[in-house]
Amino acid sequence: MADFIKINENDNVAVALEVIPADTTVSVDGTEVTTVMEIPAGHKFALADLAEGVPVIKYGFSIGNTTAAVKKGEWIHTHNLKTGLGDLLEYSYEPDLAEEKFTEDAAFMGYRRRDGRAGVRNEIWIIPTVGCVNNVASRIAELSKGLVRENIEAVCAFPHPYGCSQMGDDQEHTRQILANLINHPNAGGVLVLGLGCENSNIDVLKGYLGEIDSDRVKFLVAQESDDEIAEGVGIVKGLAEYAAQFQREPISVSELVIGMKCGGSDGLSGITANPAVGRFSDILISKKGTTILTEVPEMFGAETILMNRCANEALFDKTVDLINDFKNYFKRHNQTIYENPSPGNKKGGISTLEDKSLGCTQKSGSAVVKGVLAYGETVSTPGLNLLSAPGNDLVAATALAASGAHIVLFTTGRGTPFACPVPTVKISSNSRLAGKKDNWIDFNAGVVAEGESLDAAGQRLFDEVVAVASGRKVKSELAGFHDMAIFKQGVTL
Repeated sequence: MADFIKINENDNVAVALEVIPADTTVSVDGTEVTTVMEIPAGHKFALADLAEGVPVIKYGFSIGNTTAAVKKGEWIHTHNLKTGLGDLLEYSYEPDLAEEKFTEDAAFMGYRRRDGRAGVRNEIWIIPTVGCVNNVASRIAELSKGLVRENIEAVCAFPHPYGCSQMGDDQEHTRQILANLINHPNAGGVLVLGLGCENSNIDVLKGYLGEIDSDRVKFLVAQESDDEIAEGVGIVKGLAEYAAQFQREPISVSELVIGMKCGGSDGLSGITANPAVGRFSDILISKKGTTILTEVPEMFGAETILMNRCANEALFDKTVDLINDFKNYFKRHNQTIYENPSPGNKKGGISTLEDKSLGCTQKSGSAVVKGVLAYGETVSTPGLNLLSAPGNDLVAATALAASGAHIVLFTTGRGTPFACPVPTVKISSNSRLAGKKDNWIDFNAGVVAEGESLDAAGQRLFDEVVAVASGRKVKSELAGFHDMAIFKQGVTL
């Protein structure tokens, strides 16, 4: 295993793959570099003397400017590097489109719904319209666990604090996210549990659902029931009987929709886990499948790469709006647009938002951008799509599920046990994390730093996704975790 990696031939830094002691001499492109100090794993060191105020180049792009002169072999991090980003920018469309190549189809074993859509799970979901009935929903799910059997894979509730006392976009977002989850094909049956007096009550929510299968979706208003828990358990029993008729069958991977998200990134995330997901995305898209990339604030600094991969100028314009709308959201709340990365990111070796974003967007692979989605909008165009959502792990992963993702791929260098409404595959950027938190991590991309090629890792991940889509439970499912979170932006009454 090499001690370091120079990611792009134009970079003026290299990244330590393991701790490099002070006074260690390494050869980089035939030039000897001696470390001035110890370089932590995942962190950067200079490949040449750099003056104050010059760009630091990583991934072939600037990740910020030096704040002091830096010696060859010196550690580069937050103490001598700052972002070079500004606020709102002007953009121009300069297309850089990869040639589309299609490969042989593959199949997963999924569930075909009555409306023709495919699901990768056959679960019973209990979705409260308002936070007031969260405990009732959870109690119904708990009392219904005995219904789980071979092809009824879970009975789970999705508590959330909203559905009332909201205004404007917040109320609309809550209704749209709940409606999208009610319609999600991973649910073989759904109980929609309302209170009765909330703003987003069942009668209102029905207007967001479109045509529904009345055998698959049932409604219960707690204020109208003598015993909502007993009645709810009875409804779930009937839903399980209905859902039990569905059996797994071969379905083309062209029908798969996979969400892509990262959290708790480290200095290896943009070298191992994220580009491995990018290779996976390219493989799935080559088989006419669909991927969705989100967490817009972690596109800042790398957004022009995505903009220039838009299939046409209309999509470019939508991507510009995607970026600027989020920047204006920060400004409306008097927050610094580039107050990122997090303490955990910095500890792992990420110094600036450009550093983080250029690693984050590696998950998009090289495919052409075919769709740009508003928050709460469902995907309709195969290929690579961009989705408006914040960086928060639970909010963004829920947004991916609500947009139609069957599975979410979640890369991490720090680790997390969370889940979302759909299977959430945790992908570690380093082998240490994979070994330490085997109860969290489903896939180790850290072996890329130990010699596995990204192409091999991408293919291995594709095989893993097909297995999960065919029924293999991920670690958070085995733990019984099912989480959701809705984006809140405005006033609570």
